[in-house]
Amino acid sequence: MAKFLIEVPHESEVVSCARAIKVLLESGSHFLTHADFGCHDGVHKAWIVVDVDSKDEARNILPPVYRRQATIVQLCKFGLNELDDLIKRHEGR
Repeated sequence: MAKFLIEVPHESEVVSCARAIKVLLESGSHFLTHADFGCHDGVHKAWIVVDVDSKDEARNILPPVYRRQATIVQLCKFGLNELDDLIKRHEGR
């Protein structure tokens, strides 16, 4: 299983914030009911971290209205042991 960050943007109007919050909370999904929002700081996005098998699976957690505009990023952790491999992978691009 992999870890993904799901970023869901919405418009900055109060009604858009309220709609996004309501849709995610009413979805019944454990993942979505634990979303973090940046609205109080002027960043109108929700962030959700999930452990699933693929980006498609992560995207499908979202209600259809938010799937297209969501950004899905696979997360990973690095230690010093992986640093050389990371550098080699980036040099090959």
